[in-house]
Amino acid sequence: MPSQSGETPHGQFSPEHIRATWSGTASVEDAAQAFGLSRSKSYDLVRRGEFPCRVLPIGRTARVVTASLLRVLESGEPEYNGASSASPNPS
Repeated sequence: MPSQSGETPHGQFSPEHIRATWSGTASVEDAAQAFGLSRSKSYDLVRRGEFPCRVLPIGRTARVVTASLLRVLESGEPEYNGASSASPNPS
């Protein structure tokens, strides 16, 4: 359902709200809404390994790591699933 008139998804999907109400993982659909992406675009990014935050494949489904989602929302920097091996952190 669409959000109420005048209400932005940022309130429901703000880092504070997510931190207070979400568990350790979230559905791809919920994470997509937090990023303002469509469901189909999100699953396409998951399949390509380019979803903005860490995704755990569990059988035929996928779960988004809430801590990773929060870091991306707060920093604006994506954490692709293979990003840590591609570009190591400076020491």
